Amino acid sequence: MSDQVAKANLVESDAVETSAVLLYDGVCGLCNKSVQTIINHDRRGTLRFAALQSDYGQAATARHPELKKVDSVVFLETLNASGEERAYTRSTAALKVASYLGGIWKLFLIAYVIPRPLRDVLYDLIARYRYKMFGKYDTCMLPPASVRARFLDAA
Repeated sequence: MSDQVAKANLVESDAVETSAVLLYDGVCGLCNKSVQTIINHDRRGTLRFAALQSDYGQAATARHPELKKVDSVVFLETLNASGEERAYTRSTAALKVASYLGGIWKLFLIAYVIPRPLRDVLYDLIARYRYKMFGKYDTCMLPPASVRARFLDAA
């Protein structure tokens, strides 16, 4: 699937208050480790998270039909108070996270000079072998209590 930017209206009032949500593969070892790293470096502490397998992740996929085949990462960005939302996938989603984190992470934004199709080839290669290289869980991991409020649909 090509990297697509989509617009949709949010229906959940909680999501309208959220400026950005990272959807991730909740059973992927690499994805879970990446989420932990992002939490540790998110100075604002405002980025929210949801597993693609969660109710919130499934609702986001329903709002953005072009995301139905996405199985790794999606960066959802709320553009304004009306709830207009854009969805970024693959390498662009990863670069959006780097931009959101700011600081030294912005150095990764140099990758924008590489054409998106080439960036996505590398992204797809890592995504294809992520379970073999980093493991796969049977179920989505439960976030630690200290950050559970940042996870949508967390028990």
